[in-house]
Formats: sequence, C-alpha cells, structure tokens
Amino acid sequence: MVATLLRLRFRVLGNQLARSPWQLVGFILGALYGALLLVGIVAGLVALGFADVRLAGVIIVGAGSLVTLGWALIPLVAFGVDTTLDPDRLVVFPLTTSRMMVALTLAAACGVPGIVTSVAALATIATWAHWPAALVAWLVSTPLAVLTAVVASRAVATVASGFGGGRRFREVAGILIFIPLILAGPLIAGLASGVSVNADTIAELVPLLGWTPLGAAWAVPADAAAGDLPAAAAKLLIALATLAALWLLWRASLARSLVRPRLTSAAAVRAGSIGWFGRVPTGTAGAVFARALTYWTRDPRYLRQLIAVPLVPVLLWFYARDGDPFAALAFSAPIIAFIIGIVVYADISYDGTAFGTEVATGARGRADRLGRILAAAAVAVPLVLLAAALPFAFAGDWTQFPSILGMALGILFTCYGVCAVTSAQLVVPVPGSGDNPFKRVPGTTFLQGVAFFGIWLVALALSSPAVIVGIIGYFTRNPTVSWIAFAIGIVGGTAVLVAGILIGGKMLDSTGPVLLARLKAMKNA
Repeated sequence: MVATLLRLRFRVLGNQLARSPWQLVGFILGALYGALLLVGIVAGLVALGFADVRLAGVIIVGAGSLVTLGWALIPLVAFGVDTTLDPDRLVVFPLTTSRMMVALTLAAACGVPGIVTSVAALATIATWAHWPAALVAWLVSTPLAVLTAVVASRAVATVASGFGGGRRFREVAGILIFIPLILAGPLIAGLASGVSVNADTIAELVPLLGWTPLGAAWAVPADAAAGDLPAAAAKLLIALATLAALWLLWRASLARSLVRPRLTSAAAVRAGSIGWFGRVPTGTAGAVFARALTYWTRDPRYLRQLIAVPLVPVLLWFYARDGDPFAALAFSAPIIAFIIGIVVYADISYDGTAFGTEVATGARGRADRLGRILAAAAVAVPLVLLAAALPFAFAGDWTQFPSILGMALGILFTCYGVCAVTSAQLVVPVPGSGDNPFKRVPGTTFLQGVAFFGIWLVALALSSPAVIVGIIGYFTRNPTVSWIAFAIGIVGGTAVLVAGILIGGKMLDSTGPVLLARLKAMKNA
C-alpha cells in the first residue's frame, strides 16, 4: 500500500504539471536550482575533507542544525507543506496510521527539497572518508539526520494545522505563529549584541548544537573522527530519542486530526443580517466592495497579511536605535504601504470558484477592479495615515510630514494600480477557506516568487518619482519640496491607479472565464 501511495503521489504530480505548462516550468527551474545548489555543496564537502577535523565538525554541525531547523519552520511561513498526499484524503484508504506516516515521510523525501537534503547529507561522506572511525558513524547517523528533518516538518505542520480541533483556534494560531518568526532576527541580534561574535566564538558555540535535537545526528561522525567515542554514542542516543519523540508527536496529532476532522461549518448569523452588503452603495462595484471588505475583516487568510503592519515600526526602530530612530519610524509608513499594497497581486485566487458567480452575472471588469481596490483601501489607508502621522505627532514637528505622506499614498495607489492589472491575469494556489493553512502545490513556489518579485519591481519603478522627491524633501527639510513630493505622490499614484482600473477591467472582461477555469482546475488538483 505504501508503494501504491508513492506511485499515486507521482501520478498526481505528473497530472498537475501536465495541466499547467507554467507550473511545469516552475518545477523544472526549481529542480535546476536544487541541482546547482547540490554541486556547490558537494564541492565544498570535498574540500572540507582536507581541513582540520574540528573545523569540519563545526561547519557540518552548524549547517546541519540550520537545515533541520529550516525543515521544521520555513515550510510554515515561506513555501508551505507539499500536500499532494493530504492525510484528509487518505483517510478512506485501508491504511494504519503508521503506514500512512511512512508513506507521507517517503513522499516528502522524494520531493525536490527532500532530494537535495538527502543527497547533501550523503555527500558528507566526502568529508568523513578521511577519518575511518567516522565512516561507521556516518552510516548510522546520516539516515537519522534526514529522517529527523523530514519528520520534524510533518510533525510541526500537523500540530499547527490541527491542534485544538476547532477552525477558529487554528486560524488564530496560524496568524500568531508568524509574529515570533518575524521578530526572530531582532531577538537573535539582541542576544548576540552582548557577545563578541568572531570565528573563535562561533567555533566554541556551534559544537554545543551537537548536544541538541537540531544537531545531534550531524555531530556523531565529527566526534567519532575526533576519537571521542563516548560523546558520539551519547549524541547518537539523543538523535534516536529526538526522532522517536517527533514520530510519536506526529502520530498522536495525525490520529487526532483523522478521527476529528477539521471543522468547516460557518458561524451562525442573525436572521436578516447581510453585513457590509447593507452598508455600501448598491450596484456591481458596491457588491464586490462589500464582499471583498468582508474578506478583509473576517477571513484569516487576509488578516494574516496584515501581521507585518504593527511589526514594521518595531523592526525599523530596533535596527536604527543607535542611529536616528525617528527617521526609521517616519519611513515605516511608505514601507507599510508597499507591503499591504502589493499583497493583492492575485486577489481573485482567494475567491476560489465563488468567482464563478461574478462571471455568470456578467459583471463588468472595471466594476470588479474598483470594488476590490475600495475594499483594500478601506483597510490600508487608515493604517498608512496612522503610521505616517504618529511619529510627527510625538515629535511635534510636521515640516517633513507631507513628503512622507505623499510617498506612502503614492506607493499604495501605485501598487493597487499595478495589482489591478496583474490580478486580472494571475491566479495562484492558495489555501482554501478552512483548509490547511500551510498547503503548497509542487512546482508553484518558484514561479510565485518570480511573479511577486517582478510585480514588486514594476510597482517600485512606477512609484520612484514620489519616492525620490519624498526622500529629498524629508532630508532637506524644505517645506516647498516636501509639498511638491506630496503632490507628486498623490497625482502620480492616482494616475497609475486609474490606469490600472481601466486596463485591468478591460483585461478581466476577456480573461474572467479563463481565470475561473484555472481556479476550478486548482480546486480539483
């Protein structure tokens, strides 16, 4: 049965790639990137074999610990978890929980990240082959290191997506989990600020990771090569205990999620209550506005995108606290505008097949563009205004305020104009409402990153006049230049916004059925 599921995994992947040429291109590019990365890793490990055993241990244990940590955390916030074999869909198969876990582990190890990790771990033999005692330890510890990384990823994702059993709890947890990860950089930097960070310090600290679950399996060959067999045996026990604990944690959470499936029912509402639909103007644009505003105020998938807003001033203040923290806080408004302005680059994707209602009614594309932008702006504009005004309100000097506000609104309007065009052309795989918040479709990560970066560059280029003049107005403290920057930001941003609504609306009139077909294909994938 495990072999059957693995064949099913590759059959599903093949069908997905065959259905979407661009997804196939993304998969190939991702595979090529992984291959190039492996070439560099293998070359480095070969060279490391001629170095001192202590240096080799420090590098491999440090890098291996980061790999294990990355498997556990990065999929939750960047790339998601490959759910080609989703446990919720496998529940109908005659499988025990243990066999299902074996199948899911092998499926994860057969993906591009799993292959890269496995080959890189196996390639450490190029380093440890110079110390015969390390070879025996390598044979035992290498599978442990790879399995620990893969099982940690599955266990963390399963716990995070299913813990608590209730949909609302999972949605709130899915939002809050990002906060400590975003603040991880400042926290680590703060802890390191009191430590003299140099090569000697790193060489002393990294071996300590070998005594933790992150690096124990990677450190076993290093200790064997150094002749410290008791330490190697102790770390091997730690690695075995870590894998066993992760396996049991995953088993318990997976069994719980299969017995108590995720809740997808909607909350009860008062009879006659139609929410925002009864508070906005009627018409096509008003209906789209009300629906999109409901998403922005109630859908955790949208609320998750607003997490960075209050954290931007915190991060900027932290990194500029020894310089000019006021300038950092002042420029948080343009950065916030850019972050929340660009996230709607593929807004129709979050509608799912509900977008079919709009297509069926013959709604004009221009009305759709206007309604979605009004909803996004209703949330973003107050946040941007607040972020722009608060630093100057506390300082009591409003001379530079027009330049900052002009930059922020110019960037926001420009981003909305660009996204009004791109969202009429693009749909990307996103978690469905109440779905696994960490879901990912193989072959789409690379293309989504390229698309987002390209849109980011276009928006930055179109808003550059407002940004350049705004920076000049801020640092020269010239009131005239500051107001000129404000005017350029408002006029230029509005021009791009209007053009985006008109162009994007015309595009959507012709691409609407095509986008709906893509959304249906994604839902059935």
